[in-house]
Parts: sequence; structure tokens; C-alpha cells
Amino acid sequence: MCSPFIQWHSVLMTEVPERGRRPQQGEPVLDRAFRLLDVFTGSRPTVGLTELAGQAGLPLSTALRLATRLVRLGALERGDDGNFAIGLRMLQYAALAPRGHGLRALALPYMEDLHRATRQHVQFAVREQDEGVMVERLSAPGAGRVLYHAGAKFPLHATSLGLVLLAYARPEFQAGNLRRGRFLEPEGTPVDASDLRARLDRIRASGSARLTRMLPEPAESVAAPVFDRSGGCIAAISVLGAGGTVSMPMVEPAVIAIAHSISRDMARTSLESDSATD
Repeated sequence: MCSPFIQWHSVLMTEVPERGRRPQQGEPVLDRAFRLLDVFTGSRPTVGLTELAGQAGLPLSTALRLATRLVRLGALERGDDGNFAIGLRMLQYAALAPRGHGLRALALPYMEDLHRATRQHVQFAVREQDEGVMVERLSAPGAGRVLYHAGAKFPLHATSLGLVLLAYARPEFQAGNLRRGRFLEPEGTPVDASDLRARLDRIRASGSARLTRMLPEPAESVAAPVFDRSGGCIAAISVLGAGGTVSMPMVEPAVIAIAHSISRDMARTSLESDSATD
């Protein structure tokens, strides 16, 4: 019996070209389907058809046909208002990801201890190519605004979690990342590559990253790396709080200790850092 993913792939790949229009060369139908899925974000959980097509860069008829098939397969849902949202079937797939659910299950008890001790936001993330992915976040009242929900992607250079993941990435990945222009948002200020390189060196030397931001509101965070049994950085854990609500120098040793504890347990599992993400 075919797996749900194979069935989904087979249905998508049977798409025929629109009459009078040649299919876009070099882009499989499955790629276009994922372009639709990539439109959805934490700040944009539901999307109308016109916006969906526009954001994905697809003709309206193509977007409708693909979205309708994705609804039929459970990857998308469509409300009574006609807008689309991510379907529960995607959650079923995500729960099987070892770098997501497996890591989360291992780290969660430690995150809860850190959450109770600090009464701040506690976050856990991995790297996926050029971005970080928030695997889990435990929130705390009064700890300030958070920008990224569980499952969201975020820039590596603009968060303490991301800086740790970047600092412990392979040198060739770092070099490629540093060659690209980076900006802090919402400030819009450029990130100097030499300053960022020096910061990554300090993170590796100290074993942690601290970050203070003033926009969109004052916030402070500290993060530390989590290693797998081969010594690769597989994840990062952080504490985030509103500016002035917590002493990060006091919290930093606890974050590092918790990261070491997760790493110790990680060494007993088969979960490994994935060099393909570089």
C-alpha cells in the first residue's frame, strides 16, 4: 500500500498544462505546490486565492487547481469564507520529523525546568539551510513580546538562537552566509560581515550568545548550543525576556547547563546533526 506522501506526490505530478500555456520549464509541479505552502506564516495563517497566487508567483488558475488538490489531500483546508489554511495532515507529517518532534520530546523536560526557574520565554530551535526553525517555545506572562511561534522560520543573524546555530555551523557554510548582505529588521540597519564574524568567534569561545534588541520593543536573550553524539551542533536553546525584567548574566550559566544536559541525553540517542542542511 502506498504511503500518504507517495499518493500526494502522484496526484500532484499528474497535473496537465493549461491550454494555451506552456508549463514553466525546470520547475516540477511539486515545487509549485510547496511555493503555495510557503505563503503561509504565523502572521498570515489564512490566505485568499488571489493573494495565494500572487505571493507564490503563479497564475490564478494554476494556484486554484493546485490548492484544490492540496485541500483534497488534507495538506490545506478551505474555510466557508473561501480562504485557505494549512491542513492537519501537515501536522501529522511534522510530528514524524526526528529533528523536530524527536528533539522536542527530548528537550521539553529541561525546557520546563528552565521555564519554571526563570519565568521567561524558553525557546528551542534547529537550523534548516539558511534559516532557523523554532521547534518549541514555552511562553511566560510579562516576559515581553515574542516574534516567532513554534514552527516559524527566523533569520540566523538576528536572534541569539540563530547566532549560536550559525557560530557552530561548518566553516564553508559560515563563509557563504557571511558573503551575503544582512539587515536587522525592523530597524533596517545593515549587519557588518566582519563584526558578525568576530561575534561568532566570541560565541564559540564562550559557549553562549547574548543579544539585546530595542525594536520592536526592548528585549534580551541568551542562547547556548546543543550537541549530538558526534559533536555537531544540532540545536540551540534560549531564554528571552523583556528588557530589564531579568538579569541575563545570571541566567546564562543556567542556559549553558541545561544545554549540556540535553547534549548529554542526545549522545545516547540516534539523532544526529544533518550536514545536508549546510
